[in-house]
Amino acid sequence: MSSIAIWWIRRDLRLTDNGALQAALAQAAIVVPVFILDAAALVSRYHRRAQMRKDFMYGGLHTLDADLRARGSGLLVRQGEPVAVLRALLAECGAGAIFAEADYTPFAVRRDAAVAQALPLTLTGGLTIHPPQAVQKSDGTPYTVFTPYSRTWRSLPLPASAVAAPKTLGALPKLATLPIPAAAPLALFPPGEAEAQRRLKRFAKSAIYAYGAGRNQLDVEGTSALSAYLRFGMISARSALQAARLAVAAADGAEARRGADTWITELIWREFYIAILHHFPQVLQMAFREDLRNVEWDNNAATLAAWQTGNTGYPVVDAAMRQLAATGWMHNRARMIVASFLVKDLLQDWRTGEAWFMDKLVDGDPAANNGGWQWTAGVGTDAAPYFRVFSPVLQGQKFDPQGSFVRAWVPELARMPLKFVHQPWLAPADVQAAAGCRVGHDYAAPVVDHAFARVRVLAAYKRAKS
Repeated sequence: MSSIAIWWIRRDLRLTDNGALQAALAQAAIVVPVFILDAAALVSRYHRRAQMRKDFMYGGLHTLDADLRARGSGLLVRQGEPVAVLRALLAECGAGAIFAEADYTPFAVRRDAAVAQALPLTLTGGLTIHPPQAVQKSDGTPYTVFTPYSRTWRSLPLPASAVAAPKTLGALPKLATLPIPAAAPLALFPPGEAEAQRRLKRFAKSAIYAYGAGRNQLDVEGTSALSAYLRFGMISARSALQAARLAVAAADGAEARRGADTWITELIWREFYIAILHHFPQVLQMAFREDLRNVEWDNNAATLAAWQTGNTGYPVVDAAMRQLAATGWMHNRARMIVASFLVKDLLQDWRTGEAWFMDKLVDGDPAANNGGWQWTAGVGTDAAPYFRVFSPVLQGQKFDPQGSFVRAWVPELARMPLKFVHQPWLAPADVQAAAGCRVGHDYAAPVVDHAFARVRVLAAYKRAKS
């Protein structure tokens, strides 16, 4: 056993069930936890404008530092290019090894390969329950369809139980450190491992059983709200799966069991998209489907701005986009609705929406975000058919039947009668006046006619395919 090892923290801001930390503790008496402010990552096209996501990450670093200090350690913060920073740190503290949790994005793979070539780096699991290489066809090629991927994923041996956080850690040697960047508070997402565990416990105790039916409703809190915490590893995927499996076992009836198992399926979807990006990194630049890489997009600046600001005249779209701007979060059903509207109704390139989401989402993850946008646009692997075009009115009526979600985020429609809350342009003039919402004056008129848009987008896709 060497005396000192480095725990290089990236997307694993937790002490519980942390394979990299456990591996470092198994090899060394003293572990040096370090987070590197890597300019190449922070100013990349995925993160440079994502201030709320950075605030969440920095807040998570502050809570992790507090958790480390409570155990006699602390978080070291350095800035620079990882190879140079880690080489210098190895020399400063006399460490013999570096441990980190594996990440599978193209950027992370390149970064880690460069570090491993120069320095003693060991990567461990933890970001996923099963790494991308473990879930493949019998011939060793990756799956591109979810159902057989899921079947194989579920057939693999279950991981061991999550490992508890260490009770104590050795004191750090005297090393220079930068301050953790300040983090603006996020009301919807208090950062940290303790909050992640609290949310998982609360969800697995009750809401998970109604997840099958409730996960699509915009007007109820039917989701786990854990996506941002999984994104930054404030809780491990294994801990999430373990809680879900316990919920399945404790379920009172078939419907409750299905609800809990549906959430496990969502965890598998997360890993499917991580695997797709790992095996097919070109999806960050282009559609997975070659026959739909040349759609002639309209890319109108005015309609894009209306979508971005939540002023399209379609209430459920506008409510979701305003929620995103204000909170950094959007319900998964709403993500599908607004993505379909941007691509299918406004004929905007899906990559424009993908980039906007990465700028705004606290849980923004390149793999899940890209997979979701390509799925809705109909251009990805195992995607929705390109000819499926959501009606924003019907989606609102189905998933916000009382209009409460719309009224919460589009206050112009607060007094609009339910009959017209999802299509206020149909309200007679006297009804609009009584509601204090004149369409085209107090609230935007529709930026596009949905029936026209549907015909237009189907023609554009057919031209691309031919």
